[in-house]
Amino acid sequence: MANQNQKKNKETTSNNQNLKKKKEDLSQKEKTPNNENQNNNKEDLSQKEKTLNNQNQKKYRDDFSLKETTPNISAGKVISGDRLPTAFDLVEKMQFLFARVMRAKDLPENCACDSCNLYVEVKLGSLIGTTRCLERTSTPEWDQVFAFAKDRIQDQVLEIVVKDKQNDISDSDVFMGRVAFTICDIPMRVPPDSPLALQWYNLEDQKGEKVQGELMVSVWMGTQADEAFPEAWHSDAAEASGENIAQTRSKVYISPRLWYLRVNVIQAQDLLLKTKSGNNSDIFIQGILGNLALRSHSIKSNTNPTWNEDLMFVVAEPFDDCLLVSIEQGNSYKHESLGRCVVPLKNVEKRIDATPPPSVWYNLLKPQENACEEKVKFSSKLNMRICLDGGYHVLDEIAHYASDLRPSSKYLSKPSIGVLELGVLNAAGLSPMKKENRTDAYCVAKYGPKWVRTRTIINSLSPKWNEQYTWEVYDPCTVITVVVFDNGNLLGVKDTAGQKTEGAVDRRIGKVRIRLSTLESHRIYTHSYPLINLHTQGAKKMGEIQLAVRFSCLSLLNVLQTYAQPLFPRMHYVCPLSIFQLDSLRNQAAAVTVLRFKRAEPPLSKEVVEYMLDMGANVWSMRKGRAQFHRVASLLNVFVFAAKHFDEIRAWKNSITTVLSYFMFLFVIFLPRIILPSIFSFFLLVGIWRYRTRPRYPSHMDIKLSYADTATVEELEEEFDPFPSKFSGDNLKRRYDRLRSIAGRLLQVIGDLTTQVERVHSLLSWRDPRATALFVVFCSVAMIVTYFVHFRIIMFVCVTYLLRPPRFRFDMPAIPQNFLRRMPAKSDYML
Repeated sequence: MANQNQKKNKETTSNNQNLKKKKEDLSQKEKTPNNENQNNNKEDLSQKEKTLNNQNQKKYRDDFSLKETTPNISAGKVISGDRLPTAFDLVEKMQFLFARVMRAKDLPENCACDSCNLYVEVKLGSLIGTTRCLERTSTPEWDQVFAFAKDRIQDQVLEIVVKDKQNDISDSDVFMGRVAFTICDIPMRVPPDSPLALQWYNLEDQKGEKVQGELMVSVWMGTQADEAFPEAWHSDAAEASGENIAQTRSKVYISPRLWYLRVNVIQAQDLLLKTKSGNNSDIFIQGILGNLALRSHSIKSNTNPTWNEDLMFVVAEPFDDCLLVSIEQGNSYKHESLGRCVVPLKNVEKRIDATPPPSVWYNLLKPQENACEEKVKFSSKLNMRICLDGGYHVLDEIAHYASDLRPSSKYLSKPSIGVLELGVLNAAGLSPMKKENRTDAYCVAKYGPKWVRTRTIINSLSPKWNEQYTWEVYDPCTVITVVVFDNGNLLGVKDTAGQKTEGAVDRRIGKVRIRLSTLESHRIYTHSYPLINLHTQGAKKMGEIQLAVRFSCLSLLNVLQTYAQPLFPRMHYVCPLSIFQLDSLRNQAAAVTVLRFKRAEPPLSKEVVEYMLDMGANVWSMRKGRAQFHRVASLLNVFVFAAKHFDEIRAWKNSITTVLSYFMFLFVIFLPRIILPSIFSFFLLVGIWRYRTRPRYPSHMDIKLSYADTATVEELEEEFDPFPSKFSGDNLKRRYDRLRSIAGRLLQVIGDLTTQVERVHSLLSWRDPRATALFVVFCSVAMIVTYFVHFRIIMFVCVTYLLRPPRFRFDMPAIPQNFLRRMPAKSDYML
């Protein structure tokens, strides 16, 4: 019985164990698909995240990419009916209703006493344009044109109302009469048709009955090709009034012709030194032209000092200013004049080559004399050479983005080689630039001395300009710059001096640069360019601008000849200017241009001119430093790739590649005449192969190349910091420490490179007599060997030694490397 019970217990336990195993197997089977499902879900999620990231990256790339557009322009089309002239074939045709208000006569008797203040309202629905008010006259003459965009017309009647402005604010203006026109009856007029004749119309009252008085007007439908379009009052600028209307019109500005004024100060004679200044005081020359003062280097006090130094100024035609040259005694902070002379620029000799002008002795005036009074001579004289250099091109832009490279003198200018046409069509998605979520946008384009400014479209985030401009091209390797600004003069407040306040600046929206050499001749490029602006918060897309560009050359041979000619005029190479001189003269040229455009009407503001000329391009920026470093690194990647590939060949990582390379080398060594043909054949094949992948679009701003997308807030804060810095304390200290660390690493790299070059120079300097003796002995042996042994054999032995298999190599550096590393350098003398 006991045995049977034991057997039963064993069976039950075995059965229980089997059941447990089955349950565990089932549970594992149930778990495994769940785990697999979870893993699959995780993979799906990761794939979805990847796709989302890729989509976001693609969207990010698309946001800042260049897009080809197909605007409704008439270029290359046969136009019938309402034709648009060829001068406006790069923009979309826009129709406007024009109304010219000339004069009035025979007004009611209450105006006979010349006490009326008459003006005219031109009303089209909710759009109202007003002429200037003429005070105390019964025969007013306004001669103003009003333009209403056809797509904004919401009424079928155009009313031209004559009113008398009342001085009392409580009284409304007196209605004198009106003239009404039905929109459908207005004739269409397109240039080159002659302007529509003005007509006298009898005034009517509000009921349509005739009243006393007549008004001379003309009304017609036209396009932006009409000659009255630039000076007209536009419905797009209906919110502007008074003197602000001039700020909304399109204008063309011509920058002044700039010259370099060279003042070569040679020496002075018979100076009357100031005894109060002491014997240790210095003497220097100070030249003053307008608001600019330049100084020569200082020399010790001497009655007959000699400088022989050039002072360079930038002057603009016409030469109405005078140059004041004085000799100062003292230091840079406190000095006294020993004598001065005034030289009118209109009497200065002009030169177009490197021939030095004759030196002239100028009699100095006593310090207390006035230049306008009678000149009293005394013994002190100053010897100078003064000339206007017309053989240079006065750089007001960065040389890389230059739009004009002609010399100052007209006698050295060459004929144009083509025509550049730019059509500014529209913008889309502009960011609000004012507190009221509005933007008053206009464009400024610069090429050569010609600046163009489109009209301002008020309170629109999608303005339509459709204006076309033309430039003559003298060099294809030039750049046209187009910038969109927000007009700050419409709502800005002026101070007592009439200058704009801080809130009245024209804020920049975005910039576009197009290099003419990247454009095919006679092809029309219609693209939408991203407007990218860099703020303290980072790079931001401010919208897009649609442009149409066409470069037409008169002769392809003339264009090709320019590639063989020097970039700058001859004087830049015969009498070159230093980098510091060019930088200083560029700032002077920009300042002269700013002052000249301030005198225009309407003026082109200082911030616009400085941004167009890239005046802040030379200021230090961490972002620019990183971008330039990676540009250099990308160029050196070719050499790094070649060195890595050669190391792989030497290491026999792929035996077939190493053997083929070795036999190719032998083939070149024993047939050296195929070296150059092979190189040029390689370039030929690469050029043909890359033709199908050639760039089809013009270049545009790249935020990744500029490292604008990865710039930190601190870096951008540093970039927008004015000079001198507005920060102090810990912020400036931290920034300075970071700059010191970066500059320290840069100095280390420069020092290492310089040390290697100096070690090569020290091989024959006998600074290390033993090493130089060894190198001289090596050179004598090498001379004999290379004389008797053929060059092919030497190259064969050297390359065979370099490409020997790794088993025949040593782990230690080679003897020439060890020898060069032991050479002395000038780093031993550094403090």
